Amino acid sequence: MTNFINKFLKEEDGAVTVDWVVLTAAIVGLGVAGISSVQSGVVGLAGKIGTAVDSDTWVGQGVGGTGSTTP
Repeated sequence: MTNFINKFLKEEDGAVTVDWVVLTAAIVGLGVAGISSVQSGVVGLAGKIGTAVDSDTWVGQGVGGTGSTTP
């Protein structure tokens, strides 16, 4: 039994798998953190865009935005 335990402790076959699991978890964690930090800004910007699209007045269709402000 002691021989089995010593052999098990010396083997390094599973160490690479553990490294990849930790690395993958770190990448996923950074992705989730990035998405959550950007989400609030995107929601606010989407609300402003929706308000602008729903508004009754538009900048005219002329060159450089000069034109009638009514639809």
